Amino acid sequence: MTALLLDGVTKDFGDKRAVDALSFTVRDGEVFGFLGGNGAGKTTSLRMVLDIIRPTSGRIEILGRPPGRDNSADLGFLPEERGLYRTMTALETITYFGRLKGMTRNDARAEGRALLDRFGLGGSANTKIAKLSKGMAQKVQLATAIVNAPRLLILDEPFSGLDPVNQGLLEEEIMRLSRKGSTIVFSTHVMQHAERLCDRLLLLADGRKKFEGTQDEARATLPARLTLTARETPASLPGVASATRLEEHDGWTGWDVRLEPGGDPGDLLQACTERGFALRRFEQSRPSLHDVFIRIVGGEEEQK
Repeated sequence: MTALLLDGVTKDFGDKRAVDALSFTVRDGEVFGFLGGNGAGKTTSLRMVLDIIRPTSGRIEILGRPPGRDNSADLGFLPEERGLYRTMTALETITYFGRLKGMTRNDARAEGRALLDRFGLGGSANTKIAKLSKGMAQKVQLATAIVNAPRLLILDEPFSGLDPVNQGLLEEEIMRLSRKGSTIVFSTHVMQHAERLCDRLLLLADGRKKFEGTQDEARATLPARLTLTARETPASLPGVASATRLEEHDGWTGWDVRLEPGGDPGDLLQACTERGFALRRFEQSRPSLHDVFIRIVGGEEEQK
C-alpha cells in the first residue's frame, strides 16, 4: 500500500514557485527522508500534505484519501516551529492533542502517562509547560505527535534545536514506531540522521525533485572512489578518471583514485591482476549521503 503520494504537485506564492511539479511515493511502513537545504520547499510540501495550505495544481493522497480532517486520527505531526500552551500541564497537553485526534479522554491520558514515563518525565506530568526546561518541553511536544500511535508520522526538521540526548531519543522513537508498523516521513538538511534512519529518501532543490530512491542507489550516483597503495601511478589504468598522490613509504605510494562514471572497482582490480600491477592496498571508500547531497544538490546551487 502507498502511505503517501504526490503527483505533479506545484505551489505558487504570487510569482514565486515554491514547489515545482513534485511527484513521489512513500510506501507503507518505511522511513522516508525528505532532504534539502533551507528554502528547498520541504516545509511547503509537508504543509500541503497536511492540508494546511492547498496546492496550486497536482494531486495528493494520504493513506488512499485526499488531505483533510478525515485523516487526523491516522496522522501525527511535529512542526519545525514548536509551540505548546504554556499554562497547561504536560499531561493535559498530551491528552488534549490525543482528543483532537479522536482518542477518548481515558485512552489519551493513559498513553500520555506512558509516554511521559518512557521519556523520563513521569514526575513532571502535572507541571505546567511554562515551568519545564526547553528539553523537557521538546519531549512533551514529541509526545503530542505520537500519542495516537499514528499510521503516518510527519516530522518537519525534527532534530532542529535538540541537544544530542534528545536527538538520540527522537531517533529511538522513530525506529520504535517503524518497528510497530508506522510510516515515518521526516524532513532534514542534516544528512547524518537520514543516513542512520532512512529506508528511502528524496533530494529536493529549488522546489524540484533531484533524486528518489534507496541510500545505495543514491551513493551509486557518485563515481567510485578508491585508496590504492602501489609501486607506480594508477592513472593509466582503464576506468581511472583521476589519481592523486598521497603519502610515500619504502617505494610504495598511496593514491586517492576516482573512477569514471559507471566505473566498476572489480574491473579495475582485474586489470591490475592481468597487467601485473603491484598492489599493497586496494580499498573502496563508501560515499556518505553528505557527499551525494553536495554532488546532486550543492553543485547545482553553487552554479546559480
